[in-house]
Amino acid sequence: MTEFDKSQWAKAEFAQGYREEADFYIIERKRLLEILKSFCRCFINNKQGINVLDLGCGDGIITHELLKMNDLLSVTLADGSEDMLHKARERLKGYKNTRFMKVSFQEMIDKNILKQNFDFIVSSLAIHHLTLDEKRALFGNIHSHLNNEGYFLNIDVVLAPTETLEQWYLSLWKEWIVERKTVLGIEGTHHEEIVRRYKDNADDKPDTLDEQLNALRVIGFKDVDCYYKYGIFSMYGGRK
Repeated sequence: MTEFDKSQWAKAEFAQGYREEADFYIIERKRLLEILKSFCRCFINNKQGINVLDLGCGDGIITHELLKMNDLLSVTLADGSEDMLHKARERLKGYKNTRFMKVSFQEMIDKNILKQNFDFIVSSLAIHHLTLDEKRALFGNIHSHLNNEGYFLNIDVVLAPTETLEQWYLSLWKEWIVERKTVLGIEGTHHEEIVRRYKDNADDKPDTLDEQLNALRVIGFKDVDCYYKYGIFSMYGGRK
């Protein structure tokens, strides 16, 4: 049994709950997707025969946004949850150039399962479940499976560098959730527990943005930077 199989993400009911509430979990979700697409228009879509890897693909929303913009992409979607992969297949059933892999990050690190290189590797809200050492190992694996001039981009939560900033960032998150509820006309206090659940969840192992950017630089990534940040939510990456 892998570490993923022991986590709550292996449970279909938890995965379903996350999908249903993602618009409350993820600050500026639509904005993040628009920035991702802008990044691809600038750095990825000017190539021919583009191969993409979506790590921790969930229900396929990232790949779907990319394919709506460029349906000539060839995309491999990888996730440790069979339920998530099932939902991704449903979402992407109209697209031909997709393949699906049931594999956890730990299996990728330990077994080097990937057998091809990619022009673009993307992940969204998944890598923070790894320890910093595991993140470094995964980043190294990602680097080794990128073509030259290929890019890695990660959308994820990060740990604030100080307790004072963390409290402010979590307050920003709560305020955003309340605003979303007001806009959508949703009542009740259920969604206000999201921040507490995030803090209490043993599966969440965020590290600071600086630690992760430095890890990418040490491995050999170029043009390493944070492309967007809103409290604990960030988008960062680099080029091989």
